[in-house]
Amino acid sequence: MIEVPEPADPRLNDFRDLTTADRRPDRPGGRGLVIAEGVVVVRRLLASRYPLRAVLGVPRRIEELAGDLAGHSAPVYATSAEAMSTVVGFHLNRGVLAVADRPTAWTAADVVARARRVLVLEGVGDHENLGSLFRNAAALGIDGVLLGPGCADPLYRRSVRVSMGHVLAVPFAQLPDWPADLTWLRDSGFRVLAMTPAEHARPVSDFAGEPKVAVLLGSEGPGLTPEAIAGSDAAVRIPMAGGVDSLNVATAGAVAFYALGSFG
Repeated sequence: MIEVPEPADPRLNDFRDLTTADRRPDRPGGRGLVIAEGVVVVRRLLASRYPLRAVLGVPRRIEELAGDLAGHSAPVYATSAEAMSTVVGFHLNRGVLAVADRPTAWTAADVVARARRVLVLEGVGDHENLGSLFRNAAALGIDGVLLGPGCADPLYRRSVRVSMGHVLAVPFAQLPDWPADLTWLRDSGFRVLAMTPAEHARPVSDFAGEPKVAVLLGSEGPGLTPEAIAGSDAAVRIPMAGGVDSLNVATAGAVAFYALGSFG
């Protein structure tokens, strides 16, 4: 550990003023750094393909990560909780942060090459929903995530935190040609299933035996566009009790993944 008692120390600039929108390093258009918060998420970053730049924390939290930090050459800065709050711009009760660079992005072809189950998203612009979807995808056997138009950045700090760091392990890529890329997925052997609460849709469990499935989910409220649904093989739904018309998008994704037998 390198003791850094002064918040103004320039070695801590990667961690500085995270709540200031125009200076926050994880904002799109900013420096593009990946930020992990808390022991659990930092541990997952250290085990990922993301190149570590530095770690900042209180000594007790850094000591918890000693085994995980072995073999990493990036600097590890220790400071007080008060100094850390001054640097990042808010009280961080998790006590440790790590920053990493973004590696070379996957392509959609990379993601689907060995996948059996993929999640395809359209218009999911809420960072917390996106993080929750990645966490559920990791838990329930989804092999990769493909991002259509209107989706938020999965490596935004809030998404990384809500995903509990699983966004750093689940491969993801942008779909550049929407909705034509749905045809490409179908040509690649995937059954594309568009999630909708519409009554005419088939239960998602009807497709549990499919060898390769792409689950298509839209944003909260509007859901999928008509073009996305038209580009799918089938519209599917989650049967629900009367009086309930929909679920949170991350919850709906988890139920669908489970129904399709994606895990295990």
